[in-house]
Amino acid sequence: MNIITKNHIKLHFTVILLGFTAILGKLISLNAIDMIWYRMFIAAFFLLIYIIINKLPLLYSFETIIKLTGVGLIIAIHWITFFHSIKISNVSVTLGSFASFAFFTSILEPVILRRKFKLIELVLGIVVMLGLYLIFRFEFRYKTGIIYSLISALLAALFTVFNKKFIVKHNPISISFYEMVSGFFWITIYLALSGKFSNGITLPENTDWIWLLILAVVCTSYAFVVSVEVMKVLSAYNVSLAVNMEPVYGIILASIIFKEDKFMSPGFYAGTAIIILTVFLFSYINYKKAPLNSP
Repeated sequence: MNIITKNHIKLHFTVILLGFTAILGKLISLNAIDMIWYRMFIAAFFLLIYIIINKLPLLYSFETIIKLTGVGLIIAIHWITFFHSIKISNVSVTLGSFASFAFFTSILEPVILRRKFKLIELVLGIVVMLGLYLIFRFEFRYKTGIIYSLISALLAALFTVFNKKFIVKHNPISISFYEMVSGFFWITIYLALSGKFSNGITLPENTDWIWLLILAVVCTSYAFVVSVEVMKVLSAYNVSLAVNMEPVYGIILASIIFKEDKFMSPGFYAGTAIIILTVFLFSYINYKKAPLNSP
């Protein structure tokens, strides 16, 4: 097995892990805020161990750390809204709506990175909206969950675009460490100000500890480190194409584990298919238009 094939396998395994986070969100009994509080602390701890072992840089300017702290807040809210959507709806609805992430990225990237809008992005964006309309139309009973998932997708697009600017100058794993720490910090402040600590810290149940460790260590720290490593071998197109499979893998896992396919309408799957196929088409068009010497 050659190195490219090995990295493709590692990449898709990582994407399956990302899809599995939604399953874990349903299995863990904690509410979304408490779950992310534990997740970010545990993930930061193991990322720090990796950084120390590999002697990665951690000293950045005060301005950079402040900016990363802001991004960490966005990530925390993104995860909270994502898992809250799962709690009040289900995995399939959340992932189907979250597939609009690429659409939001195509809107935010030109604004933040100051480049021109592309007509194809706007056209495909309209198609994505059609897919979202079908999901809303046929799964209206989950409307609140869909809204939270769309907010999560918007925030995911926002921090992804910001991170693109940071990764050019700084180590992505070190950046992730600061973002996990700052996210944990912001949630701690919220819990303290809201009086959540007055009756003691909410402790996970026995099985929750297992799921939390898998979520934080395997599906967060490990998955992020592996995704960074495969980017050194595979093209950006191959990576983005694989990441687009996250909702597909997640919905398949949900249908196997929770039998959610028995409760979802054909209209939901039609809407989700439109969104996912549009995202794949968008990735393909960008790949074809990219310079031949691009990674």
